[in-house]
Amino acid sequence: MPALAEAFLKSQGATNVHTVAGARPQEKIVLGTLPGDRFPSLILIAAHGSATAFTSLAENSCDIGMSSRRIKPEEATKLSSLGNMFGPASEHVLGLDGIAVIVNASNPVRELPKDEIMRLFTGESTEWPKTGSSQGGVKIYARDDKSGTYDTFKSLVLAGKPLAAGSRRFEDSSELSDAVARDPNGIGFIGLPFVHNAKPIAVSEKGARALLPTRLTVATEDYSLSRRLYLYTPATSSNKFTGPFVEFALSKQGQDVVAANGFIAQNVALEKAQGVSDAAPGEYWQLTQNAERLSLDFRFQAGESEPDNKAQVDVDRVISLIADRKSAGDKILLFGFADSIGSPAANQALSLSRARIIENQFVQRGLKPAAVRGFGSSLPVASNDSPDGREKNRRVEIWIRN
Repeated sequence: MPALAEAFLKSQGATNVHTVAGARPQEKIVLGTLPGDRFPSLILIAAHGSATAFTSLAENSCDIGMSSRRIKPEEATKLSSLGNMFGPASEHVLGLDGIAVIVNASNPVRELPKDEIMRLFTGESTEWPKTGSSQGGVKIYARDDKSGTYDTFKSLVLAGKPLAAGSRRFEDSSELSDAVARDPNGIGFIGLPFVHNAKPIAVSEKGARALLPTRLTVATEDYSLSRRLYLYTPATSSNKFTGPFVEFALSKQGQDVVAANGFIAQNVALEKAQGVSDAAPGEYWQLTQNAERLSLDFRFQAGESEPDNKAQVDVDRVISLIADRKSAGDKILLFGFADSIGSPAANQALSLSRARIIENQFVQRGLKPAAVRGFGSSLPVASNDSPDGREKNRRVEIWIRN
């Protein structure tokens, strides 16, 4: 965020832009003198955990709330005077991150099912799997209670259960990562930019293959521990710079800053897929030959016929990429998928309907996709036993023919 704030001030023509330490740890102040001003303007950044974003908005002590998890319904209710916090005027996806489960580089563990990770972190399992370390019991390293990283991990992995007694807690992700890198029996979780010298492991879920947190698996949100990074604002802000700052952050220039700081930006790119699964439908396998997958999926909320806030912005990002490549719509392939709730016929129809909705977004912008297919509940990327898993499986993939 300090780098993004500096880049924003420079885009406004500010001079002498620099960052200094704040009054407390995890705080920074970014300063710059705007054209025509005698004194510098400042942006105060306080990173004390995602929950503080919403308490600060409620107290009117901040203009923008930063969160590495989505706002909770009860938090949105408390902020209803600021507008619909789930609406596009208030909820902005800044970038993407994957929560990496890390171990010591010498640990032979390469992948673990998510339910086994849960048992390790809750203390239900105290020894490594047979392929793991043989030098002693597992030692747990975790973020603090105010952390959005911990809140997301608790939601996605711990299933509401408490951490194992004696877990070491950290406010700083880099310190946590370094501690795991020094401990042959350590296991922890952090955001992707903080892996450093530790080793990330692949994570699997029931019915889905194990995936490492990579640029593609996080950008498409297929990795089961991927997450969105949010900015929240009042629907109408009294600060004249709030809107321009958010607009800059979501622009290509702002997303380049996101990428330069280790997170996954939303600038769309063509990526080599990790190989089509043997379980893929034959038509899917055939259509994806000689095609590359774009680094995003379009996702839908349960029961919703319109794409979510991020998807609506992503359509324009895809259009820009296609225009830059001077490609035509006849190279676009859209593949819809559903969760497993409902009959196969209903899921097939629903997956095709969602792909058609995205197709219509392209048609309105002057591009007609070459192929639009629905593949029902096949090829799940997460378990259909949880709401988060089902949400990941409700998606439309986009591929581009070579």
